[in-house]
Amino acid sequence: MKTINTKKLLKAAEKPSKDARRLHPFYKGKIEVVPKCRVRDFNDFAIWYSPGVASVCTDIYKNPELVYEYTNKWNTVAVISDGTRVLGLGDIGPEASMPVMEGKALLYKYLGGVDSFPICLGTKDQQEIINTVKILQPSLGGVNLEDISQPKCFPILQTLRKECNIPVWHDDQQGTALVTLAGLINALKVVNKKISKVKIALIGAGAANMCIARLIMYYGANPANMIIADIEGTLHKGRTEFKNVQPEKWSLCVETNPQGILGGIKEAMENADVVIALAAPGPGIIKKEWVKGMAKNAIVFACANPVPEIWPWEALEAGAAVVATGRSDFGNQVNNSLGFPGVFRGTLDARAKTITDNMCITAAQELASCIPDSKIKPNKILPTMDEWQLYPRVAAAVGVKAIKEKVADKKMTYDQFYDQAVKMIKRSRAITSNMMQKGLIKSSK
Repeated sequence: MKTINTKKLLKAAEKPSKDARRLHPFYKGKIEVVPKCRVRDFNDFAIWYSPGVASVCTDIYKNPELVYEYTNKWNTVAVISDGTRVLGLGDIGPEASMPVMEGKALLYKYLGGVDSFPICLGTKDQQEIINTVKILQPSLGGVNLEDISQPKCFPILQTLRKECNIPVWHDDQQGTALVTLAGLINALKVVNKKISKVKIALIGAGAANMCIARLIMYYGANPANMIIADIEGTLHKGRTEFKNVQPEKWSLCVETNPQGILGGIKEAMENADVVIALAAPGPGIIKKEWVKGMAKNAIVFACANPVPEIWPWEALEAGAAVVATGRSDFGNQVNNSLGFPGVFRGTLDARAKTITDNMCITAAQELASCIPDSKIKPNKILPTMDEWQLYPRVAAAVGVKAIKEKVADKKMTYDQFYDQAVKMIKRSRAITSNMMQKGLIKSSK
């Protein structure tokens, strides 16, 4: 067996944090607003602002749908958070969450050609968050809820999806779920197992894993073969403390673990074919001996950020056949960045009013299919962010599905959605590249 240089791997794992502390103050933010119209001379401001703009305002007043044609609403997504559940850091507040939301906006622009802006709210109140999103709708094409703690994240999303006329999704729920499902689809191909037959342990019962549980059940996983463990232990019908206060969690207590297995992470993982962990940052949350106690050819998704529940090399040493994390500096990244840019690209281009569960399933299947079956390997179950064609493919699949779901206002073919996405993504990358070449984005060296 090849010797693993643990010190070297740990040093590499720590490098992104060191670089982040150096580069964030250098650039003083990761996004900015730049014009997209030509300004040939100062006379053009009579077109883009007063007096010319009044005629455009009048047209929109007469036909509000024209706002999508005359303004950037059609391509604008707000990343909205109250900073109560940031990465693995917890409730650190809106100011401290800004670097994360700015990073999300950067990924939207560079990977999906979507103009996105961070909006960190100075409230933790559920109803105030709902009201704020609703009153921001006229300026936005869509909303990405981010890092909002449970249980309030569930009714916030449910209410906004029902009452808003623009697409609203919670990336920690739907985004994480669809990318995890895509990774699971291909990981199961590696070990030649069927989702309807495998035993699945989900470690952590936050917003992400609860949505993952729902989506993989919708896709075909058998809830009778699933065990979920939170910080207090396994979920089962005896966990009645959730019955009246967390209906989403209580329903999983009822539907999964029919054997009523008690205990914690160790017991949930025993003889499991798959473990999907989105719990507290590690390492050491999942122990090597627990991986050894899983079924043959086990699949381990250790996706906590910024540090996985178990280091991937430890899981491999323990006998796992496929190991994935949520980090881009390790192989097999199961990360939302593979999903949300393409999903919103297609959603915005279709002018969809919502993002349905079927659209998420479609996105997961398309993302998984970006790797041909003959190319799927234990260390390659998903494409990486630099394989940029995945984003227009996901966008096109989502756009077509939105039409089939009858939630889209625009009708285009797969090829038309694909071409539009390619155009927008290439434009975003070209802008960044040109600004770097001309020194408008300075080098830190």
